[in-house]
Amino acid sequence: MTDTTTSMSRRSALKLMGLAGATGLFATNLLGKPAFAQTPPAAPTGRVIVGLSQEPTVFNPLMLKIEVDDGLHFSVFDALFRTMPDGSIVPNLATEVPSQENGGLSADGLQWRVKLRDDVKWHDGTPMTAEDVKFTLELIVDPKFRSWRTAGHNLVQDITVVSPTELTWKMKEPFAPYMSFLTETFIVPKHVLEKEADKNTAAFNQAPIGTGAFKWGRRVAGDHVELVANANYHGEGPYIEQLVFKYIPDLTVLYTQFKSGDIDLVGRQYITPDNYAEAKTLKNRVVELQPAPTVEQIYLNLERPVFKELAVRQAIYAAIDKQAIIDALYYGLPEPVESYMPRGSVYYNHDLPKHEFSLDKARKLLDDAGWVKGSDGIRAKNGVRLAFSCSTTSGNHLREQLQQFVQQTMKEIGIEMKISNLPAAVIWGDFWTLSQYDSVVVGINYLVGSDPDVFNRFHTGAIRAKGGRGSNTAQYSNPRVDKLLEEGARTFDQKRRIEIYKEIQAQVRADLPFLPLFSENVVRGRKSDIQGTASNSNTRTESWHAAGWFRGA
Repeated sequence: MTDTTTSMSRRSALKLMGLAGATGLFATNLLGKPAFAQTPPAAPTGRVIVGLSQEPTVFNPLMLKIEVDDGLHFSVFDALFRTMPDGSIVPNLATEVPSQENGGLSADGLQWRVKLRDDVKWHDGTPMTAEDVKFTLELIVDPKFRSWRTAGHNLVQDITVVSPTELTWKMKEPFAPYMSFLTETFIVPKHVLEKEADKNTAAFNQAPIGTGAFKWGRRVAGDHVELVANANYHGEGPYIEQLVFKYIPDLTVLYTQFKSGDIDLVGRQYITPDNYAEAKTLKNRVVELQPAPTVEQIYLNLERPVFKELAVRQAIYAAIDKQAIIDALYYGLPEPVESYMPRGSVYYNHDLPKHEFSLDKARKLLDDAGWVKGSDGIRAKNGVRLAFSCSTTSGNHLREQLQQFVQQTMKEIGIEMKISNLPAAVIWGDFWTLSQYDSVVVGINYLVGSDPDVFNRFHTGAIRAKGGRGSNTAQYSNPRVDKLLEEGARTFDQKRRIEIYKEIQAQVRADLPFLPLFSENVVRGRKSDIQGTASNSNTRTESWHAAGWFRGA
């Protein structure tokens, strides 16, 4: 990438990268007791059991992971900064958010200076220092390490440890989303990992040591993970003695255990819409409907021969009755969307073409493209049969019903769709990350914090199956989108960024690397005596600040 930003746009970076008073985006105070915590106990007591329909399996927060792993990462580790529910960024391991005013950020966004707390210790008692931050940022871009995200980090150079509580670095070029990225870049211990020849298979990855509010307890594979209170935590809390993440793959059983009291709080994938009405009537339970940034969609592997042709993707999309799915299966709770961008984002493109359900349109698209029905009623072209498999997480009964619904309409237009579902630990492993699927029904939150950057999802260089570093599992490649993503990442003027990301949305919608279905309004539930919880749509987990939870009256 080359730097094409002007001096004026670089000066406007201050609006996005550190002037607390200018936009309200960043705060300079330390993360203190939130307003939503009422009267927590003086010492940790009791436990909270979080029910999850997918099993957390990735415990090194820098490695390839999915949303369900985040609950543990936010509890065991800390980042330099943290994104709050209102979108503001506050210090976590750092003492302040870098800005031009406090000398932490240069006017052009290239020079960074980060000051750290001096009272933070790893769970084994070793002090956390700037050396750990330097080690973490360098490990992320180590080509031998299977890191989750390298975008932005690969622009960092000349990292210098000034003192145990201060370090500096220089960006190769301005990168507007980097402050948001750092809110989910959890710092790992140098003194533990530097001894490991292969960081990908380190013992640390199965029993991590962090600085977070909770320490690693134990894992019973296929059942649960136990975390215990870190009594020496530098921040607020923890107020509970034990935090348990319980794996319950069947969503119906997950809800049943919430009703019976076997779990205290329902985590991902939350309470299904078909149980919402009943859940609201349960005694001693708090059940809330909350907008979520997650978009439910059918993800397509564009390297599969059947999906290479745009007309096929358009036909499949036209043959999906989104509103009927929302009404019949999801009780009308979600909202149909055409974009990956959260509905409440200032970057959301409201002018995208609206989906039209029409089997006649779908048939015509395929007829015009030369896909002809065979004796079995399935279309073919140039020796390629119009057939594919669709996968999702086993036990997610609504997604399984969605698949069956789509399968029927696919047959009506001459497409064979086979259903091939897998356990969460399997489907979200290499099957997903290395694009081994045909299509997947999946819910994705595309953003990190509130920043609109989606380089990791849509840039050609983010295709891991082709040697890239990212999460572009659809193997989507569009030179125009690549250029826009590169420009958006180095542009700080918000007006121009809005234009860029609206155009990206329009191009992605036209190309259909995935078929957007709806944006969720999730049903969250907890026992009424659990206090200190707060929804944060800028993170991917309900446990983003479990340190503030406590059992009350």
